[in-house]
Order: sequence, then structure tokens, then C-alpha cells
Amino acid sequence: MWCGCRRLLWGRSPPARLPRPPPAAAGSGPVGPGGGRAYAPPAERKRFYQNVSISQGEGGFEINLDHRKLKTPQAKLFTVPSEALAIAVATEWDSQKDTIKFYTMHLTTLCNTALDNPTQRNKMQLIRAAVKFLETDTVCYRVEEPAALAELQKNEWDPVVAWAEKRYNVAIGSSTSILGPNIPASTKETFVSHLASYNMWALQGIEYVITQLKSLILSMSLIDRHITVEKAVLLSRLEEEYQGLCVRRQYR
Repeated sequence: MWCGCRRLLWGRSPPARLPRPPPAAAGSGPVGPGGGRAYAPPAERKRFYQNVSISQGEGGFEINLDHRKLKTPQAKLFTVPSEALAIAVATEWDSQKDTIKFYTMHLTTLCNTALDNPTQRNKMQLIRAAVKFLETDTVCYRVEEPAALAELQKNEWDPVVAWAEKRYNVAIGSSTSILGPNIPASTKETFVSHLASYNMWALQGIEYVITQLKSLILSMSLIDRHITVEKAVLLSRLEEEYQGLCVRRQYR
């Protein structure tokens, strides 16, 4: 896909690779569509444990730092619903060196948010906030100029929008207006009903994905495995990639 996009902009392959998407901001928790913010952990702390393990308790899988049970910022027992997630969190803790760099532990932060729910939102509030993102969805906002970018958006975003419309039997569309597209109420309710099938843990994760991609459509395409993580990130950064290529073109 991206070789084609680069040829569209350059007329041939560019002399250098596209820049990689930047990592998440260090130490900052994700801001939810409804304005809620996940925990922002302290930047660093000296490592105080030697061994990391997991165990199964009554409430789920727990993380053990030596003989201590991991706790959330609100001092709740840190428990997750699956062994795979517990292993992933334990790996974050085990991979820390002499200094614990909390800003590198994204799953731990996300789980803390799910367990403590610091913004005190219920399931429907999470769902409504996610669906509201349709009104400002990245792939629905289009430009008219420059023509090369408009063509790039059409070629790369239209197939994803078309997939979502067919997959969920809804109308979405796109717009070049600063007001964005007029999303039908029936489309929003369809997504509300679909998201209601997920539990709170899943919704916290979905919200995080939406805030990173700035797109409900790309997020659902990713969750349904219609597109890969790499493609979702690149599509969410289409304009930035275009601008980067234009700068390179000036100095080739």
C-alpha cells in the first residue's frame, strides 16, 4: 500500500523510508473521548524487587513482586481476568532494570485504569464517549487541496469506510466541511449496540485504541482484524506522512 502512496506523491520511490510513528508520550495516561484520563504514573523509581511471578486468586490472576502482591494506585489488589494479560503485565515489570520506568508500562497503566476507574464512568458512558468520536473521526475529514493529498485520502480511507458501512450495515460517509460529516442517528445507535457486547475491560482497551488512532472506524477495523496494527497507525497518520514526504521532496 505505502509503496503505491509514495509513488503517487513522488512519481517514483522516495530516497528514504517513511518516518516511524512516534511512541506514546512518556508518563501520560490516555485521554478518553469523554475527557476522562487514565492514570499518569510517576516517571521512575528504583527497582525494589528481584522476582516477578503470577498466581491465580479468587478474583483472577495476580502479579507478585517477590512476596508482595501488586496493588493499584487506589490500593486495590491488582487482578486481571486472563492469564495471558497477567503474563504480559508481569513481563513489563520483569523487564525493568535498576530503575522502574513506569512510562514504558502501558498495560499496567491501562489495567490500573480499568480496576480503579478513576473517572467513575459506567459502561454506557464509555460507549457513548467512544461513539461520539464518529463526529470527528479522522477518516471522515477530507481535504480538497492539495489534490495529491485529497487523492491519497480517497484511495486509502474510502475502502476502510466502505468496509465499515458494509460490516455494520450503516451509513457513514465523509466531508470536506470543517463541521465534519453528518452521521445518522441510526449509525450511532448501531455502534452503541455493538459496543454493548463488550465488557468493561474490553471497552477500556477500545477507548485507548480510539484515542491513539483518533478514529472509531479504524479502531473497529483493527479489532475485527480487517487491517493490521501497522496499517491502522499509518492510516491514522496519513496527512502527517504526506507532509513528511513533501518536506523530503524539497530537499532531494
